[in-house]
Amino acid sequence: QVQLVESGGGLVQPGGSLRLSCAASGSIFSINDMGWYRQAPGKERELVAIMPTTSTTNYADSVKGRVTISRDNAQNTVYLQMNSLKPEDTAVYYCKMMVRTIARTYVEVWGQGTLVIVSS
Repeated sequence: QVQLVESGGGLVQPGGSLRLSCAASGSIFSINDMGWYRQAPGKERELVAIMPTTSTTNYADSVKGRVTISRDNAQNTVYLQMNSLKPEDTAVYYCKMMVRTIARTYVEVWGQGTLVIVSS
């Protein structure tokens, strides 16, 4: 089994910054795509940023220039640095990874979510 544990959410004022982390553990052989999604109240879950291993990183238009995704493959961890935060960034943020397990199977794993509130 593979588990993802997120951290770094919280309350921040507009214009502030937060850094989210998501660490994977368990029966991991390798990790392909690592990404972040978010779900605001009353809205559907949407992609924030995704970092594949072999292609270009993609960002949602709403966060381009304000958000940076990065990964540490040695630590099986993905980060989301968010700057110039706006109230509309308020949401539960979820990480997602496509993991190749020790058994050489592929599993899509989600984190439990971390709440980000942008408010004065």
